[in-house]
Amino acid sequence: MARPRQEGTNYKMSIHVANGHRYASTQPLLVDQASGKTRNMRIHWGTVDENLRFYPGKRFFYASPSERARFVYPDTWDLTELEKLSGIKGQGRPAYEGADTNRFYGDVWLLEQVAERTGLRADLMRVFGRNRELVNDILTLSYYPYLTGNTYNRLARWQRIEKTPSSRELTPSDITHLTQSITEENRMDLFRLRSARLQKGELCAVDSTSRSAYGDTLADVKWGKNKDKLPLEQTMETVVYTLDGHMPVYYRAFPGNIPDSRSVETILTDIRHAGFPNVIMVTDRGYESLQNLERYILAGQAMVMCVKVRQKLVLDKIKAFGDFGGRPDGMDINPKSRLYHKQYDLTYEVQGKGTSTTSSDRLKLNLYFDAVRRGTELTALDVNIALQRAALQEILDTGGRLDDEVTIRRNYNYFDIDYNEDDRTIRAFTLNGEKVATAQRTSGFFAVMTHKLDMDPMTALDTYSLRDEQEKYFQQMKSQMNINRQRTWSEEGKNGRHFITFVALIISSYVRHLWKSTELRDTFSSSLEVLDEMRPIRCIEHCGKARFITPFIGEQVDICKAFGFDIPEGCAPLYASKKKAEKKRGRPRKTVDLIKLD
Repeated sequence: MARPRQEGTNYKMSIHVANGHRYASTQPLLVDQASGKTRNMRIHWGTVDENLRFYPGKRFFYASPSERARFVYPDTWDLTELEKLSGIKGQGRPAYEGADTNRFYGDVWLLEQVAERTGLRADLMRVFGRNRELVNDILTLSYYPYLTGNTYNRLARWQRIEKTPSSRELTPSDITHLTQSITEENRMDLFRLRSARLQKGELCAVDSTSRSAYGDTLADVKWGKNKDKLPLEQTMETVVYTLDGHMPVYYRAFPGNIPDSRSVETILTDIRHAGFPNVIMVTDRGYESLQNLERYILAGQAMVMCVKVRQKLVLDKIKAFGDFGGRPDGMDINPKSRLYHKQYDLTYEVQGKGTSTTSSDRLKLNLYFDAVRRGTELTALDVNIALQRAALQEILDTGGRLDDEVTIRRNYNYFDIDYNEDDRTIRAFTLNGEKVATAQRTSGFFAVMTHKLDMDPMTALDTYSLRDEQEKYFQQMKSQMNINRQRTWSEEGKNGRHFITFVALIISSYVRHLWKSTELRDTFSSSLEVLDEMRPIRCIEHCGKARFITPFIGEQVDICKAFGFDIPEGCAPLYASKKKAEKKRGRPRKTVDLIKLD
């Protein structure tokens, strides 16, 4: 009979020598569930030098504090390196142990305050089991593209001149190991924590953007329509962004060949699983479809959605106006925006599971008409028809060949073309009068639909217009943060990079909102200039001494004031004397309460 295994053996450290290296390892016992056989697995947690000093490795850094506490070390080992870990440090004098450094810190300090203010650091600490080292590495990876606009190839070099949350240099192998360790469970846990910070009825805009990818073996990478007009495959990145709090709260990547309208069901399921409160979804025309409308009704989802004017439901309302001159009869005008508007109450019933039927709740169609826009669109229509006719006539006269069907529909959409199937030469072409009439009739009109909301037409339009801000954040992600390309070749790495990009978007969105909504906009032309102004502040660390930060001066003080951040002790430009006041002899003078007479 085998001797019973002692408790704690799975966490007992020992030295394993392999290829001339001395590793600190454990040998947990693994049991095969199918056969019942057992085997020992060796896990390396760091290295041990000739003096028996233990140096923790990547796996140790990313282990949770509870798991670290269970390790059993030999009595002869030197564990002083563990005391340098931020998650293990005890209370006492904050002396710095390491090489003397003099590094930039102001911009990182500002982003660190943002991470605290938004609750992002606290949420990440809960997601990753209070592992401070892992959270610091993730925040470092999130700050870097926003502060520098460079790829991660230069990160380790940047850390030598910039004080970062991570206390160790992150090499490419470290970054790969970190990103591949982030799981779907971590993603959903972060969503649940971020959604708990939302208020019921908060406005949430849904939008997507394409991102080109270098890794052509990824499953989600499809051709689609590359908006950057690059010969690269791509994915579609969807982000849900709060219009009240100006903060991203959800993300997901879809294959590049999936239209926006097909992604709504997945988004609604995800946010329901993440425990989102009953928020109001704001979407553009890309997400508009009859199927999605029925999904909103069945789910009881409040929404504001821009709809296509050529949709039958909207087109019938426009046709009811008949022919008109300057404006349609029966529409009211808003003097401020100079837009005509009219609201229609709609009733829509959807059959659910079984025989049950769900009716829409305050489903309203808001129709708008812009007289100036109508004139511009009618002129553009006439110009477009003239150009298409001239191009087709030239192809017919020269005996040229037409392109594929998709190109024909895109370039000559107002004409019906009769051509030879064999050589694709044109026999004749005629103007499609029905398409032209529809385009003329709908010129100047646009529409917004709402569900489960009591909004007048102009309030609905103002609410929908808020989502335009999200486009600026996508632009910032692709330009300022240099995240317009996916530089991963594995599925695990891609998912981890998406997680880190989402964290970076939370930070950058808050900074940009504060810059735009305060007096900082009068001083700085962009949020990046705010960070540039903070960068010269340095953090100086000398071995065995407490670190100190150089003074905050001029506009750096104004930035802290605008953000509402306290300047570190001793760094403010104003100095309060610490001279001890001399104590006067004798009994203290009595204070007399003064009575103010009216």
